[in-house]
Amino acid sequence: MILALAAILLLAAPQMAEAQLPEILVERRLAEQLPLAIGDTVHLRALASEGAPLPFRVGGVHERAADPSRISRNEPEVRLQLSDLEALLPDHDRVDRFAVTLDPEADQDSVIAWIESLAYGAAIYPTEALADEASTTFRVISRFHDAIGAVTILASGVFLLCVMLIRVDERRRDMGLLRLMGVSRGTVFRTIVLEAVAIAVAGSIAGAILGTLIAGVVNRYFAGVYDTTLRFATVTPDIIIVAMALGLVLGIGAGVLAALRISRTAPRRLGEGR
Repeated sequence: MILALAAILLLAAPQMAEAQLPEILVERRLAEQLPLAIGDTVHLRALASEGAPLPFRVGGVHERAADPSRISRNEPEVRLQLSDLEALLPDHDRVDRFAVTLDPEADQDSVIAWIESLAYGAAIYPTEALADEASTTFRVISRFHDAIGAVTILASGVFLLCVMLIRVDERRRDMGLLRLMGVSRGTVFRTIVLEAVAIAVAGSIAGAILGTLIAGVVNRYFAGVYDTTLRFATVTPDIIIVAMALGLVLGIGAGVLAALRISRTAPRRLGEGR
């Protein structure tokens, strides 16, 4: 069981045999701050208790699992056996909450009914319900990111279309000469579309590289601020594939619109000034 303690930690009295002391696991950050090593002895006392601190032996150092829901409560932790934890608290046989892990074959509803029959007034929540309740903030953030992504994609498509229209307008005379020399309208159309696709794909690759670099900087900075292994920004292969697919779609769309504008114009008019 994990308990985030605001505790009094003192060097142990040398007269106590270390082999007789209960062991605890100390989080790496706390072990580095004090500092503590395996085999050291500490005294712990819960804030709610007015009794004397109890001695424990450091049995190991652990790294707290990266959990976004706990990043705001970033206090160092120690892990104790349940009986040792109860000895620290002023009230016994009382808990605020506890977690039960079931075998895959176990009937969840039957277990919930059994626990409720043992502890009157207990509120039992499946893991899915707790996760859904605790992730409300993250769902809001996710929707905000989705909105930013949609606006970014729309702006990228408009920007790509503008770039292609400008490039086509700048080469109206060249396109007119090619048409007068016998180059077909379809060839001009395909050339413009392929150019737009190439620009979009190149932009997608550059964006993926830039995004990876920015994600690395963000992760390195916030990992130092919170001293955590949590990754705050990720660029996965799936994201890169989606970006490339969007770039291809936007490139084809922008190329088709720009090519239609130039291919439908008569060759003689292409040579005229804009």
